[in-house]
Order: sequence, then C-alpha cells, then structure tokens
Amino acid sequence: MSKQWWKEAVVYQIYPRSFMDSNGDGVGDIKGIISKLDYLKALGIDVVWLSPVYESPNDDNGYDISDYRRIMSEFGTMEDWELLRDEMHKRGIKIVMDLVVNHSSDEHAWFIESRKSKDNPYRDYYIWRKGNDGREPNNWESVFSGSAWQYAEETGEYYLHLFSKKQPDLNWENPELRNEIYDMMNFWLDKGIDGFRMDVINFISKEPGLPDAPNPEGKRYASGHKYFMNGPRIHEFLQEMNEKVLAGKNVMTVGEMPGVSPEEAQLYTGEDRKELNMVFQFEHMDVDSGENGKWDLIPFDLKKLKKILTKWQTGLNGQGWNSLYWNNHDQPRVVSRFGNDGEHRVISAKLLGTLLHMMQGTPYIYQGEELGMTNVRFGSIDEYKDIETLNMFKEKIAEGVDEKEIMKSIYAKGRDNARTPMQWDSSEHGGFTQGTPWIAVNPNYQEINAEKAMEDPNSVFHYYRKLIALRKENEIIPYGSFELLYEDDDSIYSYVRRYNGEALLVIGNVSNEGRTFIKPDHIQVNEDQKQLLISNYEVDEKESIAQIELKPWEARVYKFSI
Repeated sequence: MSKQWWKEAVVYQIYPRSFMDSNGDGVGDIKGIISKLDYLKALGIDVVWLSPVYESPNDDNGYDISDYRRIMSEFGTMEDWELLRDEMHKRGIKIVMDLVVNHSSDEHAWFIESRKSKDNPYRDYYIWRKGNDGREPNNWESVFSGSAWQYAEETGEYYLHLFSKKQPDLNWENPELRNEIYDMMNFWLDKGIDGFRMDVINFISKEPGLPDAPNPEGKRYASGHKYFMNGPRIHEFLQEMNEKVLAGKNVMTVGEMPGVSPEEAQLYTGEDRKELNMVFQFEHMDVDSGENGKWDLIPFDLKKLKKILTKWQTGLNGQGWNSLYWNNHDQPRVVSRFGNDGEHRVISAKLLGTLLHMMQGTPYIYQGEELGMTNVRFGSIDEYKDIETLNMFKEKIAEGVDEKEIMKSIYAKGRDNARTPMQWDSSEHGGFTQGTPWIAVNPNYQEINAEKAMEDPNSVFHYYRKLIALRKENEIIPYGSFELLYEDDDSIYSYVRRYNGEALLVIGNVSNEGRTFIKPDHIQVNEDQKQLLISNYEVDEKESIAQIELKPWEARVYKFSI
C-alpha cells in the first residue's frame, strides 16, 4: 500500500451558506470563511472540502450550477475566492472544490441553448427523449420525488433530471460535453486547487435505452437506480477524466457514490486503476432506514453498523481507500442519530469521533461536528428550506399521512439538521450573522458554540484536536489492518489495528448503561508497556485491560507492541 498525503490527511467540510456571514445578509460567504481560518488551523485539519460556491439559482443550495467558472454573488467574488485559496495555503490547508457534473442548472447557458430546438448544437449536451403514449419516456422516479422527466414545450420532448426539475442531467455519452467538463476542471486546477469532491459521480453513465424500472408495487414512478448507478461506461469515463485532467497532478479526488459495494470501490480506487483516490459510500448511512428509504425510520442497530463498516475496512485494505464520515450536508447530526444528544452529548460525541477516526481511511469532519452540534426540531414545516424535505412533506400530506408522523421523520433525517448555521458564540444567531439568518439557528447555540468549546479543555473540540494529532503521529492509524472484536455485542464496539509490529486496541461502549469489556485471549498485551492514547473519561493508565468496567458511552484507545 503506497503512502500518500491524502491518506494521512483530515478533511473539514464547509457548507458556505451556513458557516459564517461577513456582511449581515444572513447568508454565509467567502469572507466569512476567511475570518475563521485560524479556527480551522487550531483544530489541526489539513484539507477543506468547500461545498459549491459557483453561480447558481439555488434551487438545491448551489448543487444546481449555472456557471462553473463564476462565484455566486451571495458568496462573494472570484477575487474573494482567490484570497481564500491563498490564506488557506499560507496556513498549510489544502482546498478541495465540489465538482457537480452529473447535472447542471436549467439556467446554465448550455441548457438554455439545448432546449431551444432539436438541432441546436447544445441539444446533445443533455438527455432528451420523446414521450411514451402521452406520458414520460420511462417510469423513473426523481431522487427528490415525482417523475425524473420534465416536459419542455419548445420541442415537445422531455429531459431527464434525476434530482430537481431545475437540475437536468448532462449527457456523458457526448464527447464534446465531456471535453467541456475536463476543460473546466483544468481551469480550477490551474487556479491552484488541491482536488475535487465529485457529486454523485457514479450516476453519469446511464444504461442505453433508459429502460423502465422494475415496479412490483405498480406505483406511478419507481427507482431506476439499477440503470444509472455504476453504469456501463462509468470506468471508461473516469479513466478518460484521469488521463485528460488528473494524471501527473498530486491532487485528491473523492467520488460520492450511492449504491457502491466494496468490490466496485476497489475498481474505482485501486492504485493501478487510474480513476479516483477514494469513494464516499452510503451503506452505513442506511443503517436506520427501513425498506421504503431514508424517511422510513427503524431503530439504530449497532451490530448492523459494525458489520457494514467492517466489510468496508477489510474490503478496501490494500485494495483501495475509504472515506470515513458520520456527517455531511445531506445527513443528520451523528450525536443525535447514533449517540445521546441529551445528558451524554459531550461524551457520546467523543466516543463516535474515536470510533471513526481510529479506522483506516481519510476522515471527514462536517462543520459543527467538532462541537457536538445536534439535530434541530423546528416547530413548523414553514421553517424548513430543503427541497428534498419540502417535496417529501407535500407528497406524504397528499397521501394522507399524519403530519406528526412526517415531522418525526424530518426531525430524524431531514437535511436541514446539518444546515442550520454554525454556532460560533452565545450572541444572537450564534454569532453567525448580524442580520436574519437564511435558516434559523439551532436554539441550543448558547450552550453549544465554538467560543465556549475552545475555552473548555474537556470539550468535544479539544478531543477532536487530539484525534487529529494522533493520526499524524501514528502511521498505524491510516495504514493498519482491521479486526473487529465483539461482533455480536449490541453495545460494545471494539476493534484491533495492526501495522509494523504495533497494535491499537479501540474500545467503545455505545449505550447509556455501563458494560463490561473482557479482552479476548488472542489479543496478547504486555500490561507494563501498553500506552493509553486517548479516552473520554479520566482513566488510571495502569489499570489492567484484561477486564474493564466501561461507563456509558466510554471510549478508550490503547497502543502496544506485537
């Protein structure tokens, strides 16, 4: 396994709209980010993944791009962005930009041309089809509910949009379109960025003929994912991208890939494959979702989570590379989801951080995670902004579902949980803005904020600083192998990492009750030479690890020779 800077790095995701507002308009911006770079430096992160700051009508909060080479005026100017890049690099922080090329905005110049006529030179930049007996070309459902097709009166045909109708899918079968994208990527690399996070990149190759999706329940629309996830030409496209854009550049690439398996991830990230460095997989994000998707809530099952993460740890060891994450702009806050955001909020946030950061892969911290920020419960649907949430609410109300039940799902899984403004201090709006924030701040900002956390040596923030520092000091953390212990225990999450004559024993109690950990016999430890690397409670370092009485949400990591 080769050593690479991006394998040893820790990434921090910034969602610009919610990070820091510098001009009082209620929307976070680039100058706001610049003002907080010393905070990120203090945390110890190596890379910032910047969610989209490009020109956009904001139908899907910037993931609908109308000009890939311009900065959205709400966020600032290209000069502001260039200053951000320079100030990051000055502090030794790399910048990774979001690449959203499965779809563009319907307000992109290419699409404005494409919809004008069937013989327009840009027509084939998008996916157009005739209707089928007065209905859509096929029965695919949009990820954001409803049909994945939109009728355009100008030409009497439909265009495909796997997401919002304002996000038409780009036609990767067209080599001219691909070259436009590669040219745009080189534009940003020439500006000095350090890599790309690629939005739903495994959706870009569609099955020829775009067949109807299986529809056993006879619904009007059905998920067509088997015809656009990991499609027939995906590896060809990514290898071409690598050859024309990425080859010879020491940059970081991560592909967001719903529905990918470890075997497929080996093909995407294997070192001899010349595609991507790592993937974001979603299997562990579905651990509390029922048969009907994310809004169908089922209880959290630790055994299931351990099984999934172990499969990825062992499946990519030496064969590819993992991204490690609990949170991002699309996911609820992990301390509310898998932890205890009440009396054990701080301790359980530390435990969850420990379990993730001690695994093999590149860890991602989402803004506010290092503070133990929690989900939000707005009183009314009118306070929510996310298009996915609002579409689902409308659809469920129309189906006659009880509003309280719908809100329960939104409280648990809505994307706005991650999008409430960053909580900087205890002043109004958490110090995020002098104006009215675009979405309300979580009311608990007076208790949970960066200023308070930085002053408290026992805060989640300082614990995360230590986790980050440990990864840089111990090669075993990025590169070691993985063995799960206590596979069938529904509270204890424990594993062993091994590398170059050293081992780590990671022990966590994922519950509100005390638990007893008994060290398995095959783990041989010289008690006199073991080292306690980190723990989220006060621990006597001389205490034997043959048997440990774990407190609720307790985490410990020991290092020893083998």
